[in-house]
Amino acid sequence: MQTMNITAILYSAAVWIIPLVIAIVLHEVSHGWVANALGDPTAKRLGRLSVNPITHVDPVGTILLPLGLAIAHLPVFGWAKPVPVAFNRLRNPRLGMILVAAAGPAMNLALALLGTIMLAIGVAAWTGGTPTGTLGFLFDNLINFVAINVFLAIFNMLPIPPFDGGHVVQGLLPPPLAKRYARLGRYGFPLLLFLLVILPMMMPGANLVSRVIGPPSDALIRFLLGSAGLSV
Repeated sequence: MQTMNITAILYSAAVWIIPLVIAIVLHEVSHGWVANALGDPTAKRLGRLSVNPITHVDPVGTILLPLGLAIAHLPVFGWAKPVPVAFNRLRNPRLGMILVAAAGPAMNLALALLGTIMLAIGVAAWTGGTPTGTLGFLFDNLINFVAINVFLAIFNMLPIPPFDGGHVVQGLLPPPLAKRYARLGRYGFPLLLFLLVILPMMMPGANLVSRVIGPPSDALIRFLLGSAGLSV
């Protein structure tokens, strides 16, 4: 029984962490790709445009946190080491900031669509009932890949510095307000901790994930998986 539990835990961790690592690495690299195209080669010079996960892995955000969430059967998310971007080096810093920030969520949405297409091909080709073994493992990875990328795209568009949504808002604000808004970045992690952990404990009805991020994420995930021919 204990062996079965360990096997189930390892399987659950694998089918969540593998797609998560791919999703967050390409999310971060996309920021660097767009920044480099718009005039800032900082990430390129530091070797951060590589898709090698080792270059971007954050021990806590990429491994420990997602592993713990997967084992606890909670929504799995995480982060990689941020790709450095010097917005002042962009040819058009304000517009460039918006485009660089939006590149991450846009990449995640593109990956979710790619995962949907791959699932649709697999569903159309497989006629043997519920896939098991290696094929079942691949299907579970693809399903989670779609879900993770949708969640990350919406989650990262929260208008809280230093999230991507915060940079988009900063780029849209008039310069004086943008500078004040950017100062909130130093409080970004404590604010996120308060919104995601402390506030729901104090007020269960004020859960940011279930109230704000969950509904649009769930709706889009159901739409994409349904489009692939899966029952959701």
